[in-house]
Amino acid sequence: MATKPTFSQEISNMLYATHGNPIKSCIQCGTCSGTCPVADFMDHSPRRLIGLINANQKEEVLTSNTYWFCASCYYCNVRCPSGIDIADVMYAVKRYSIWKNQYKEGLIGPTFSETFVKTVQRNGRSYEPLVTMPYLFSSSMRDILKEAQTATSLMLKGRVPVIPERIDRIENFKRVINRIIPTGGAS
Repeated sequence: MATKPTFSQEISNMLYATHGNPIKSCIQCGTCSGTCPVADFMDHSPRRLIGLINANQKEEVLTSNTYWFCASCYYCNVRCPSGIDIADVMYAVKRYSIWKNQYKEGLIGPTFSETFVKTVQRNGRSYEPLVTMPYLFSSSMRDILKEAQTATSLMLKGRVPVIPERIDRIENFKRVINRIIPTGGAS
C-alpha cells in the first residue's frame, strides 16, 4: 500500500532533477542566511525555512514570505558548504504554494507568477504589458501615467509589440505546458 509523501518529501521530489544536494543534507550552519541580501525582509531566514521544510512544518512554510522575497542572486548556493541549491528550494516552494493555492495573503509574487505562466501558456512567450497589468491598479495615478508613458515610448520604438506575438504550433506547446505546470486549467 502506497503512503502519502510528507511535505518534506514533496518538496524534495520537486528538486529531484536539480544538481544540488537534497535539503536533508543541510547542516543548519546559517551561511545561506548570513549571505542573503534580503534576509532582513523575510519572515524566516533561508536556514530556518529549510529547517521547517525538513520538520514537515507545511503551514508555517507556506504562510511565510521567505520564498517570495528570495532575490535569486544565488549567493547562498555558491556559499553553501553542503552544496544545496537553496535558490531552487525557494522556487520549488513557490511552485508548490501556487499548485496548492496556499500562500500568505497580500503578496505580489503569487499573482505575478500565475500571470506570467498563463501569459506564456497562451502565447508561448511572455508579454510584459499583460504581466504588469495587475500591479498598475494598485499604484498611484501618477505612477500609472508614468508607466503608460514608458510603455507607449517602448511600443513606438518597437521594443514591445502592441499585440502579443504567438509562437508557431501554439496548441502543441500548450499540451506540453499543461503536462508539466499545474496552472489550475489556464488556457
